[in-house]
Amino acid sequence: MKLQVAVIGCGNVSAVHFPPIVESKAAELVAVCDIKPKRAQAAADKHRVPWFSHYERVLELKPDLVHICTPHHTHAEIAVAAAERGIHVLTEKPMAINLADADRMIRTARKTKVKLGVIFQNRYNPASQAVYEAVQEGALGELLGCRLFVTWCRLQHYYSLSDWKGTWSEEGGGALINQAIHTIDLMQWIMGDVASLQGSVANRAHPEIEVEDVAEARILFKNGAVGSLYVCNYYTYDADCFLEIHGTEGVARLEKERAIIRVKGRPERIIACEGAPGLGKPSWGASHKTQIEQFHRSVLNGSQVEIDGASGRKALEIVRAIYYSSSLKGESIPFPFQEPAGFNPPPLG
Repeated sequence: MKLQVAVIGCGNVSAVHFPPIVESKAAELVAVCDIKPKRAQAAADKHRVPWFSHYERVLELKPDLVHICTPHHTHAEIAVAAAERGIHVLTEKPMAINLADADRMIRTARKTKVKLGVIFQNRYNPASQAVYEAVQEGALGELLGCRLFVTWCRLQHYYSLSDWKGTWSEEGGGALINQAIHTIDLMQWIMGDVASLQGSVANRAHPEIEVEDVAEARILFKNGAVGSLYVCNYYTYDADCFLEIHGTEGVARLEKERAIIRVKGRPERIIACEGAPGLGKPSWGASHKTQIEQFHRSVLNGSQVEIDGASGRKALEIVRAIYYSSSLKGESIPFPFQEPAGFNPPPLG
């Protein structure tokens, strides 16, 4: 039996969702959807399936699952509507723009007994896996700290050409929730649960938008380690993402899709991940296919989704806690973070 799959949202990121579906022996693309008819029709013509401009029409077809590749603020609405119809959901990051919506997605999926997955494909890169395994095996010893840098370039036209980016209500933020959330997810996945954090955000180079273009945070983990985070999107180019894990017995670094692991008394290890040609931007990694295939298998055989709603929520919790800490002038925020109802960061631009 093949899974009947629909893709909702035919923008940039859909380019890495379509190949794993149409090339799969276990799945069949049955419909595409985008609020921009020309974009939906182009995808439909390419893949020879029906197209729609309203997601409700897709849900009426009752596919087995939908891939959500739409703007951030629409993820929760579409996911909840699909789950209420018994349709499994795989959504792009961030799963929502606030924790209340994320929790609504998780509750609905549990109530209706459907699978909910969140795309954080870089966990599947061989370099990420190697660092994670080194930490899990104790090769780095007791974890002492980590540092995270994402310094990219987003010029004015990046926002002016979009009808949703650069806003709290639709993008949900800026450099943190969009550009850095993948690396933040890798950090929390490898380092473990957060105990508390202090952070701040600002807008220093993009007066045309209302969200942050720079952020920093000090993160305390439950294991006692200390994290240092710095993110901006006004650098001169998209520099390689950087995540370093420091332990009593060694250091592991993730630089883009390469890992360098140095453990006392052992030869240095370098693990590289070669990008799949034609599958999106290099910064996305090459592992959408791996995660999508895993999610499809979980639907077919009833196994656990590896990055489910609860797992995908963790990076969002860190992002939202930094926003809240910043609104309180850097006050320490304990975890689990109880986001106040209706909290919205103030415009920064």
